[in-house]
Amino acid sequence: MDHREINDVNAYEKDLKNEDVYDEYVTIDGKRFRIPYKIVKEVTFNDVKKEELISIENAGRLQYRLMLLEPVLRAKVEFTKGKITVVYNPKTANNRKEKMSREELAAFFAKEGVNVSNCPLTERDFDYFVEMYTYQFDPPSIRERPPYGYTAAEWQNMKEDYNKKMQLSKEKSRTKFEDWQNEYAMEHPDVLQEHIKNTAPKKQTLKEKIFGGKKGKKKNEKGFWFHGV
Repeated sequence: MDHREINDVNAYEKDLKNEDVYDEYVTIDGKRFRIPYKIVKEVTFNDVKKEELISIENAGRLQYRLMLLEPVLRAKVEFTKGKITVVYNPKTANNRKEKMSREELAAFFAKEGVNVSNCPLTERDFDYFVEMYTYQFDPPSIRERPPYGYTAAEWQNMKEDYNKKMQLSKEKSRTKFEDWQNEYAMEHPDVLQEHIKNTAPKKQTLKEKIFGGKKGKKKNEKGFWFHGV
């Protein structure tokens, strides 16, 4: 007879609850959605030698080859600034996708003739859901930026009045255009006399192309037989 305590029987279930299991779902408005990544890495290599990047065209090709790597989510190679920015899935990320280390990324650059091992770099955690997924599917909350020359606080104070002025300007432009349309129609009644679809040329059928349209055969005019295949 088993005299073990009941709590010991569920020890395995307790371990499962305490284990850091990857949850690939997020909750939006009470609904669960599966996403491939959560926290990944963004690394920026600065002061990359232009002699190694060679040219703008070659930098563009390097950026394309970077995007072909499975662990790379985003890549940007800036020849004029000598900067390379890569968002990639690191070895430490908690997901089931293919991963790579920063050293492996540097080894890829070395094969391409670009040495980034001695370049000053900055690396940070990149929230895939907030900075990429949400950016694509909820753009207004992410992409809104204050106009050039204004701070975010200044823009919030002037935003409402600015939008009202823009809407009023659009309505005035529309009214002005409609007035011009009406005036033009009154001055040129012959232009709008017939509807466009009534004046558009009609397509010829194959028979009309062969026999020259809908003109009938003239009296005493000989015809001919057309032998098809």
